[in-house]
Amino acid sequence: MRTRTIGGESVALVGQGTWQMEHGRARAVDALRAGVDAGMTHIDTAEMYGGGAVEALVGEALEGLRDRVFLASKVLPQNASARGTARACEASLRRLRTDRLDLYMLHWPGPHPLEQTVAALERLVEQGKIRHFGVSNFDENEIEEAARIAGPGRVACNQLCYHLAERHIEQAVIPACERHGIAVVGYSPFGSGRFPRSRVLDDIAARHDATTRQVALAFLARRALVIPKAASRAHVLENAAAADLALAPEEVAAIDEAFPLRPRTQLPII
Repeated sequence: MRTRTIGGESVALVGQGTWQMEHGRARAVDALRAGVDAGMTHIDTAEMYGGGAVEALVGEALEGLRDRVFLASKVLPQNASARGTARACEASLRRLRTDRLDLYMLHWPGPHPLEQTVAALERLVEQGKIRHFGVSNFDENEIEEAARIAGPGRVACNQLCYHLAERHIEQAVIPACERHGIAVVGYSPFGSGRFPRSRVLDDIAARHDATTRQVALAFLARRALVIPKAASRAHVLENAAAADLALAPEEVAAIDEAFPLRPRTQLPII
């Protein structure tokens, strides 16, 4: 399993997103644990998912496994005041049955001054409640502001929508993150239920004895740490195998041509 770093820590290149795991609890717990065993040790969740139910599910699934994973969650923007951030973090920790988060993110820019939120996140780091903090759904201008407020090397990551039909972030957001040493984490890498049909993907998958979804993950993982949703053991193991799929330069070029960059005026959020 190849790895990339967030905040200087090595994490699995293909991680596990959990935003729809409130349905089929036993199946979801089994999927999460199978993913950890397969080396997918970056697990991403948020207080928003299922109104906290998904965090509780993840806490159940990680019983006895906590030290093996890089655990990330997010605070809702409306909760990200100085006191609200601390309260939200404490509630997430209780639901996740842990004493610390490896990564805690602001879910998207919101109503509270970013200086206030960053100061609250810094206090949580000092208290040992979180190890690193980051942001999610920040465009290039917002990431520049976050880096200025937090200071060099403090914003660990920016989590963004990223899939073959939505590569907008490669134009300006990823370069902005790279300038500041901020890791990019890509969510919804299969397009949130709209995975494309493509002869190019079919041909490359056949050459590698892989699936088209594995090919897509391998392509996206060149620029980001991708976190596909995991809802079944079979799906998890398929995703995990993508971490070892190496695409040839001509295959990358073919995918790039089949799914070209398209300019957008607004950052996509799912």
